[in-house]
Amino acid sequence: MTITCNGKPLVLEDGARLQQTSHALMPSASVVIRNGFQTNEDVLLEDGDSITLIEKGVLPPQEVLEHMMAARHSPHVHETVKRACVGIAGLGGLGSNIAAMLARTGVGHLILADFDVVEPSNLNRQNYYVSHLGMHKTDATADIIRQINPFIEVETHTVRITEDNAADIFGGCDVVCEAFDNPVCKAELVSALLSSSDTIRIVAGSGMAGYGSSNEILTRKRMSRLYVCGDGETAAANGVGLMAPRVSVCAGHQANMALRLLLGIGQP
Repeated sequence: MTITCNGKPLVLEDGARLQQTSHALMPSASVVIRNGFQTNEDVLLEDGDSITLIEKGVLPPQEVLEHMMAARHSPHVHETVKRACVGIAGLGGLGSNIAAMLARTGVGHLILADFDVVEPSNLNRQNYYVSHLGMHKTDATADIIRQINPFIEVETHTVRITEDNAADIFGGCDVVCEAFDNPVCKAELVSALLSSSDTIRIVAGSGMAGYGSSNEILTRKRMSRLYVCGDGETAAANGVGLMAPRVSVCAGHQANMALRLLLGIGQP
């Protein structure tokens, strides 16, 4: 029979067992994944099985990491997102978290745009650390992505996005996640991208301040290529701040909708 081990075909005799084979192939492997599921069971291997063997605490080679991600996500998902290009406009509470989620999802090409730097008041909800203070958010986010998956292609633009440069920066994207604070900037970006392209899909955020119910945050299809995530109402104001839990929930909605669109699932 033939199985795949760490991305390479391997011929074994019938009756081979998982744990015995894994130990013979890679004695140092402390994590064994069979067909996408981590297991310690010593089951019989079957023709066509896919196994991934990795050592805890060690970054595997690119082909092994990708084989592991393909197994965890399911192969067709990984291959699709690996070929995809997603833009993130704004790297604050929404955008910085969206970027990390999409990196973990294995999106092969991320285009990041923001003009600002990381400052202390960002740390309550944005995906940054004290070590990033003073860095441009584009550089800080790219640094975080490299630590998640160093094989993702990251393109950064440290500029203020306007209706004049939006199409130049994001024109090659499959999906763009809008993550601005300013409603005027949101409208300009959406208008510029929808009018300049017949294919780009946009996933925007609106309404995630405070600590109201997470269940009020929804994903809604507003136009044929525009989706809006949030409760649609709750903005930051006097006595109503932006907090990590609810902002992260909305960011998760945006990242998940972007993934669904890449997989050809257009209706939330």
